[in-house]
Order: sequence, then structure tokens, then C-alpha cells
Amino acid sequence: MSRFSKASLSGALVLAFATLAGGTALADGKYSGVGRPATRAEIHAWDIDVRPDFKGLRPGSGSVDQGQEVWEAKCASCHGSFGESNEVHTPLIGGTTKDDIKTGHVLSLVKGDAPQRSAIMKVATVSTLFDYINRAMPLTSPKSLTNDEVYGLVAYLLNLAEIVPADFVLTDKNIAEAQARMPNRNGMSTDHGMWPGAPASKGGIGNGGKPDVKNTACMSNCKTEVKVASLLPVYAETAHGNLAEQNRAVGPVRGKDTSGKAAAIAAAPAPLSENAAAAKLANDNGCMACHGVANKIVGPGYNEVVAKYKGQADAEAKLVAKVKAGGQGVWGAVPMPPQGHLKDGDIRSLVKWILSGAKAQ
Repeated sequence: MSRFSKASLSGALVLAFATLAGGTALADGKYSGVGRPATRAEIHAWDIDVRPDFKGLRPGSGSVDQGQEVWEAKCASCHGSFGESNEVHTPLIGGTTKDDIKTGHVLSLVKGDAPQRSAIMKVATVSTLFDYINRAMPLTSPKSLTNDEVYGLVAYLLNLAEIVPADFVLTDKNIAEAQARMPNRNGMSTDHGMWPGAPASKGGIGNGGKPDVKNTACMSNCKTEVKVASLLPVYAETAHGNLAEQNRAVGPVRGKDTSGKAAAIAAAPAPLSENAAAAKLANDNGCMACHGVANKIVGPGYNEVVAKYKGQADAEAKLVAKVKAGGQGVWGAVPMPPQGHLKDGDIRSLVKWILSGAKAQ
């Protein structure tokens, strides 16, 4: 909101809705036939964004220890106990150094030698962490955290990245101190295209309205046929490790295997046992991103599934139908997407493997 106040933007939105609804704007700012003015409490509940200058931040506090307790209860299942897990989402913590904290520039981002970029390597402002956790986390119940729980979680993440000490208590009064130690605080720039106004180097927030690129079309040796596709160039495929292992399985979309293992197996396939073939099916199709063999990740562990359906004669048929159609509510609020892209035989093999104990060999 660098160029517009919240009040002017809200007014513009109200006017737009009034016009769409057939209402008429009156001189006193009210609208005929369109709702009622929002109460102060309603606006306060909606207006939760926190700016980089910490405007919008509400009073509160949370210690590293308090944040760790909340983290283990509500966050570790997706992000790991120390924010470094790569099973469900990419890592939040890792890749920064004490020198980065001193300079405000994450050196590995410049050198390109990090095996994978974590969130703390890229994010420049504490307000981004606070705002996102506050409005979107946990995944299964966004906006359910108290203000103090959010302060505690941010303090815990900052401690994991060695930005603040273990006895630190983050508050609305000292959050600027933490901002002054963010590893990538100086890594963001507005001296580039699509930002109006004077560049930051001259006291403004933009780049003078210059375009992102300057070039002239050569209009020679043009392709006669155009194929539209979304892909990564070969040299960039392994920049973040094996994409197939990092994508959370949602629907039929899977990350491309960039490890080179798939090509080697295709070149000289070895016969697999029934268990090994089923385990490969589970890994290749993203099942293991949400289910552990003996532990819950996002969905239940396979040991829990076996226990739930033990002794039921129709267990196999029930699970085959559930895997194919997807479902929600049996194991919690997070839905399991339908896996209709899998062949019926593959689904049945997976279910048999799960019910037999999900052994690797």
C-alpha cells in the first residue's frame, strides 16, 4: 500500500461493489440498497496485515520456549521439529551463516552453492514471517493461532536460524531488533522494472518506471512451429535437488525425477519383488509425502491404517475405493485428493501392500 491509503482503497472497493450491485453512491458517502457500514470490530478482525515497518502489528509477546511448544503441537508434522524437514514442504531453516547476519546478505544466494534454498535464506523481513503465520497457519486451521502464539513461533524460527538467543522473548516493542539481524535484510531491491517513482538508491521506492528489459526484436530465423509447454531448462533441473521427492502430492501432478535414477532404472531394469514394486509405486506417486510407514505425517501412518481395518473382511475393497475417490474426515480435516489417475491394478497392489505391513522388500 505504498501509493494508496487503506481508507482510499476501501472506499474504491465499496464504490465498485455498489456499482455492481446496482446501488447509487450518495453525496454523503452512503449507498442506497447496499448493506450497512462495517463496525469497528469487523474492520479490526479483517485488518490483520503487518507491514515491513511493523505498522499493523498488534501488541503481544512470545518466548522461544513457548514457540517451541506450539511448533511441536501444530507445525512439526509438516515442517519437522527444527524446520529443516523436506518430507512435506521445502525447508524453512538452514543455509545462513553468522556472517550473513552481520552483512544482511545471504552469500550462498549469490554464489549459488546451496543445495536447496530455505525460507529463511530468502525472506527479508520479520513482518513477512509474522504476517504469513498469522493469516495462513497451521494449514489445517488457518487464523486459529493466538497473537502470543504467533510471536512465540516467530521467536522459535529466529532462534533456529541463530538470529536471536534461546532466552529471547519477541514482542511488538523489540521486533525491530530482530529485523536488524535478518540474514537477507539487505538482499531485496526495488531498483528494477515495474516499480514507479525514483529508485531506492535516490531515496525513492521504485526505478523511475524503466521496463524490466530493453531489446529489439530480431525477426530473423524465427521458428515455424511453436510448442507451448511449461518446463525447466536442463541446467536448472537439479537446482533444488530431486523435484519428485519434494512435491507434496496434490491430485495427479507430480514433480519430475531429476535425480537421474529413473533413467538408470529404465536403461537396466531389475526385477522387483511384490513388496518392492508396491513400495516403488508409493514413492513414485507421492504417497510417502503424506503417509509414513510407522508414523503420521499429514495423513495417518500405514500402521494406523492396518490397525483401523484389522479383522474387516471388506477392508481391501473399502480402501481401494477410498484411494480412488479421495476423502476427508476419517483421519482429520486435511483431505486426501482422489488418485483416479492410477490404474485399478496399481491401487489394489498399493492397498494390499499397506494392509500387509508396507514392507520395503
